[in-house]
Amino acid sequence: MNEINGHDLSKDKVNLETSQIPWKELQRFFAAGMVVYVAEELDLVDVAYQFSKDNKSQVEQWLQSQQVAMVSDEQALAWWDEDAVVWAVVVKPWLLVQL
Repeated sequence: MNEINGHDLSKDKVNLETSQIPWKELQRFFAAGMVVYVAEELDLVDVAYQFSKDNKSQVEQWLQSQQVAMVSDEQALAWWDEDAVVWAVVVKPWLLVQL
């Protein structure tokens, strides 16, 4: 298993910590600039795992291709208006979300 900040974090553990949650319940994290959007074509668990491993080269590729990005104000407002439910997982200090 990998150890990050004193915690074992494997793909199985990440998968178990992933759940659906209403976007409206995540507003304080969004306001704090901690919410990262993961594009639908990516596997949320894999992205969270790569974040947990601090795989900078892979994360940078996703950022450059805009498959991973900070949630924009426009996305946040649209999800609020739609009463969206997102898949979410915490990889401190980030909260990764996907529709």
